[in-house]
Amino acid sequence: MPESRSRKKPAYIAPPGKAAPKVNPPWFVPVMLGLMIVGLVWIVTTYLTSTNYPIPGIHNWNLAIGFALLLGGFSLTTRWQ
Repeated sequence: MPESRSRKKPAYIAPPGKAAPKVNPPWFVPVMLGLMIVGLVWIVTTYLTSTNYPIPGIHNWNLAIGFALLLGGFSLTTRWQ
């Protein structure tokens, strides 16, 4: 019975050394923490003033703004390295 041709694989070449670890820009952590803290303060202020402040007239939308700020901060935590 005839033998099939063997496949010639290229020689294994090891990948180059590890790349330098990625570093966040210096503004990243302060912005992340700032968004979370401002969002929390916004929500607490809204509850303590019966939805009249920080922006009077928009009532419960103040909660939406606070939660949007919190979500912005938490979304930055997924990119933190």
